Amino acid sequence: MLHWLAAARGALIPPATRDGAVLVDLGCGAGLLAPHVAGAGYRHIGVDIGASALAQAASHGVTAVRGDVMAVPLADGCADVVAAGEILEHVTDLAAAVGEACRLLRPGGLLVIDTLAATALGRFVAVTVAERIPGAAPPGIHDPALFVDRAALVRECARHGVTLRMRGIRPSLPGLVRWAAGRADTVAMVPVPTTAVLFQAVGRRG
Repeated sequence: MLHWLAAARGALIPPATRDGAVLVDLGCGAGLLAPHVAGAGYRHIGVDIGASALAQAASHGVTAVRGDVMAVPLADGCADVVAAGEILEHVTDLAAAVGEACRLLRPGGLLVIDTLAATALGRFVAVTVAERIPGAAPPGIHDPALFVDRAALVRECARHGVTLRMRGIRPSLPGLVRWAAGRADTVAMVPVPTTAVLFQAVGRRG
């Protein structure tokens, strides 16, 4: 499912509008976002705490930087785009992680987030259901106590001059059927009316 989310995240990132544009990928993991932004004109910098994940990211052309998303070892205003995909629901200090993401943005820079909502429905779908589906979320990967309070996320971004727009997403049901039957390798993520489970958030720094 991380591959499906990376594709949906990449679709939110527009082509670079200047030479030397930088995309900072927080919690980049193995570089799953890289194929989806490869032709967009950015220098893709990936930040992660895992050395093995960074080695895989580097093999996809990502400039690997080892560091914590709550204390990123990069300069203020260095990024045209900051992507924080499937990472905020794993951090112990949301305010610190959001502050770092916003700090990295140039004026007018774009913040792209996808994460899990701190709701009863979000916990049920992401943990009770998804962690029991083979090939979906690995069992035990989530700590529901760290799922993201949407109002707090909006407030923290606003404190740093970023106004967020949010929308809920989920896997396409026909796509899931084809994937479960072994007839598809990927599943498109589609919009839904609620942000109560999995959602994307986008905003520009003023």
